[in-house]
Amino acid sequence: MNDKIAVTRSSMPDFEEYCREIKDLWDSRWLTNNGVKHRQFEQQLKDYLHTPNVTLFANGHLALEHIIEAFEFPEGGEVITTPFTFASTTHAIVRSRLNPVFCDIKSADYTMDESLIEELITDNTCAIIPVHVYGNLCNIEAIQNISEKYSLKIIYDAAHSFGVQYKGISTANFGDATMFSFHATKVFHTIEGGAICCKDEELAHRLCEIKNFGIHNPESTLYIGGNAKMNEFQAAMGICNLRHLSDEINKRKAVTKRYISRLSGVEGISLCDAQPDVQSNYAYFPVVFDPDKFGADRDDVFAALAENNIGARKYFYPLTSSFECYRDRFNPNETPVALRISQSVLTLPLYADLSFDDVDRICDIILNCNK
Repeated sequence: MNDKIAVTRSSMPDFEEYCREIKDLWDSRWLTNNGVKHRQFEQQLKDYLHTPNVTLFANGHLALEHIIEAFEFPEGGEVITTPFTFASTTHAIVRSRLNPVFCDIKSADYTMDESLIEELITDNTCAIIPVHVYGNLCNIEAIQNISEKYSLKIIYDAAHSFGVQYKGISTANFGDATMFSFHATKVFHTIEGGAICCKDEELAHRLCEIKNFGIHNPESTLYIGGNAKMNEFQAAMGICNLRHLSDEINKRKAVTKRYISRLSGVEGISLCDAQPDVQSNYAYFPVVFDPDKFGADRDDVFAALAENNIGARKYFYPLTSSFECYRDRFNPNETPVALRISQSVLTLPLYADLSFDDVDRICDIILNCNK
């Protein structure tokens, strides 16, 4: 049997490079609490993203919960978002005692359909949390115009879009705040980790205090905060991986182009087109199957790949609005495009050192599913 091909594989620096980066931690014994590596990594991210404020977190979910908290939205307020996302997005809203209001997505790029947002706005709406999906970007200008018209905050869930630029500007610089995830499965990672980027320096300062138990100084605690600090070993991994990010993205681009060369133009298979003015990070390779035209459905393809020791992911399935923990609270039929895509999409294996031979083997299995 062939070796297993996982849906993703974490990129890592050379072992010796990471050891060199963490060596001085054995001398300083400063392992967390805003140490040298943390401060160095934070500054490097500011420089890379060309953004004024970066606040690091232990993971992306805590980053999202803390930025929601920092805005001090009224309890029970409504947040317009998408159900076509990872559990974290919806859970962060609900755990913050706010109510998600689900907007449908566009079938072309799977991001929030900006034409449907205004009809969802009520007197209780306090924010919009759009999600950049698979590295595809939301309609930034349209969402910004809506937010200004109705005086709503925008928090971008940009877990998939680190390294992506729109018209030469990093996605860190749109909306009122942007959350990145640095989970091990992402294009860029710190093993676990995350960050919030924002223009408002006061907001960034508040975040730094909230993530450290709300402590303002040794004798003053201003907020009922938590503990969401990134440690020095995570920061060191980020420092190392940032050095290699450009090469990582270029390798992913080559793998993506190979997939496109094999699967584009096949009846019943839909691929995402490149977005205008967007410099991609090639984070994921989603494929949507139309069984009536292709001759096999998503689950058939998933099973065929699994039989050949190849991992694929039904990502995102199910919709967050279909989760058991939200039973009877939301109706997934109210977002029909998102529901259809969730039932039809597979993300195929994609990582920097995936060989073209493996890509060809994956595509051969998929194309043989309709025979």
